Amino acid sequence: MKQNLGYIGSKYSLLNFIHEIIKENIPDLQNKSFCDIFSGTNIVSIYFKDKVKKVISNDLEYYSYVLAKAYLNNNILYQYQINELNNLPPIKSKFYNFYAENGESNRLYFNEENGSKIEAIRIELEILKNTPEYYYLLTSLLEASDRVANTTSVYGAFLKKVKKSAQKNIELKTLNIKKVDNQVNDSYNEDANTLIKRIKGDILYIDPPYNHRQYGSNYHILNTIAKYDFTIKPKGVTGIMEYNKSDYCSKVKAKETFEDLISNAKFEHIFISYNNEGIIKKKEFEEILSKFGKLKIYEQPHKTYKADSQRNNKSKNTIEYLFYLKKTKIYNGL
Repeated sequence: MKQNLGYIGSKYSLLNFIHEIIKENIPDLQNKSFCDIFSGTNIVSIYFKDKVKKVISNDLEYYSYVLAKAYLNNNILYQYQINELNNLPPIKSKFYNFYAENGESNRLYFNEENGSKIEAIRIELEILKNTPEYYYLLTSLLEASDRVANTTSVYGAFLKKVKKSAQKNIELKTLNIKKVDNQVNDSYNEDANTLIKRIKGDILYIDPPYNHRQYGSNYHILNTIAKYDFTIKPKGVTGIMEYNKSDYCSKVKAKETFEDLISNAKFEHIFISYNNEGIIKKKEFEEILSKFGKLKIYEQPHKTYKADSQRNNKSKNTIEYLFYLKKTKIYNGL
């Protein structure tokens, strides 16, 4: 995925910082369960997979759930199936017509060849649904599609002309999966504030949306490929279908929603990633978190990637916060 480059809020460059702080406060990390409740591309979940006893991954976006099922719950390589999928003849059907060059909608998310290859592979994968290899192969397709997408990074819009990288032929590859023996991880595709009421563990890592950008709209093509459901027709110039909207992207609802999450969390150690440009301010985090236990705050300068198809992509410096709450007070009767 573009998680290493332009994925909004990617923690790729902050993994060592996050790991060191968690390890500093929890020396016996290898004996603890780790819940990544806003997992995105699962970069944090994958990183901690071989460092903890168990990983619990969750995200409201379906493509994230697919990635989690592949990377956290699979130790097998499917090279033969990858080769077969790469050799499928192209098909021009619904996905191609809605999102590819020269399709009926002529949306240039993919060139003609790649759009029709994605279609062919995705149709073939439906035959494999509910098999052990399904999520692995679907993840390989998502990553391959992402590499040849004709966008600036997010999928809120496509480019007017097919860029050089989008002209390359799509190619599925085997996944770089960490093999951890005798580990059973859990993956969920739910609203975090709903799921938190049903799960418990040792470490809760929270990396919520920071601002008004909705992940459902910015990465809608990944969800479309993952679901392959055209019962609802894509709308508008960009072909965005109905998508999830998070209260964490709302200035009116973000603080209340966050406090509700913390209140219901049945985890002793809670770490929250956020930055100084987010909707919730540092002082507000302190006010909320101090109600529930002992709080520590760590800061790290961070160069973020500004991914916006309407403007030039630029990097800028922010301050990344990592709040550590050792929860001692139990609320809501939990």
